[in-house]
Amino acid sequence: MTVNTAPMLAGVGTSSDAPRPGRARWRKVLVSSLTGWGFVAPATVIILGLSIFPAGWAFVLSFQNWNGFSDPTWVGGENYATLITDADFGSAVVNTIGFTVLFVPASVLLGLFLAVSLNRRIRWIGFYRTAIFVPFVASAASTGILSTYLFSPQFGLVNNVLRVLHLPQQGWLDDPHQAMLVIAIMSLWGSAAFTTVIYLAALQDVPSDLIEAARIDGANRWQTFWRVVWPQLAPVTVFIGIWQTIQAIQLFDLVYTTTRGGPLGATTTIVFFLYTKAFHALEFGYGSAAAYALFAVTLLITIGVVILQRRRGSEAL
Repeated sequence: MTVNTAPMLAGVGTSSDAPRPGRARWRKVLVSSLTGWGFVAPATVIILGLSIFPAGWAFVLSFQNWNGFSDPTWVGGENYATLITDADFGSAVVNTIGFTVLFVPASVLLGLFLAVSLNRRIRWIGFYRTAIFVPFVASAASTGILSTYLFSPQFGLVNNVLRVLHLPQQGWLDDPHQAMLVIAIMSLWGSAAFTTVIYLAALQDVPSDLIEAARIDGANRWQTFWRVVWPQLAPVTVFIGIWQTIQAIQLFDLVYTTTRGGPLGATTTIVFFLYTKAFHALEFGYGSAAAYALFAVTLLITIGVVILQRRRGSEAL
């Protein structure tokens, strides 16, 4: 009997010419990766061009003396040494710390209070949540204009209310002792929505079984919140604290649209200080040094808070 081996030989030939499964999978992954990078590459180039390159240039510039027109002069660490003895920079640091102390705890507590108040099933809850979030999307210019109309010593709404109530009127934005308090209040009005939204999302993720078990065991609302809900919010609180601290240290827009650092430098923050040095006095090297000093402080605060939180978490375990 004769066996026809042609189909078998043909099958062997075609199997050797066919692509291997591993190679085909590798080609598919490569094409998918190139396609993804093709979409991401333009945005990546823009981000690198607008953030990484200016940051590197500013770092080099912080060791130079340059007014934007003449050739830069290398001065080494002289700009950083001058910052230590600069009384205006020291005043800006004190003002920034004072604003941070006023703003961060108040924003965390107010956001937590509003989130707990809105974390319930009541009528028009969607409207209330939207109304809370509206100030967050308002621009700094509009917030500054609103602050001027509310707290102006001459025609401000707050002083008009005090006049009607026969109470002493205040200087507000024109008083060096009250101007930073007003800015903290307006910053709180604009940013409390952020902490409220974050806390509200965290509250909705708390397991309802834990709350029901605490109530069955006889815990009241305060005990349930403090013993059950609050530990679940600890990681969110750390994130909000770090975020709000960074926002407070970088305060600029509201100061620029209201007081321009006045009165008598009472509202001059670190960012406004470096802005005036770089773009008004044309001391770009000195302003860059102030910017990197601010960056170092922000980085140290963030690392310190994260390490402290991790230690507390490990001790709790």
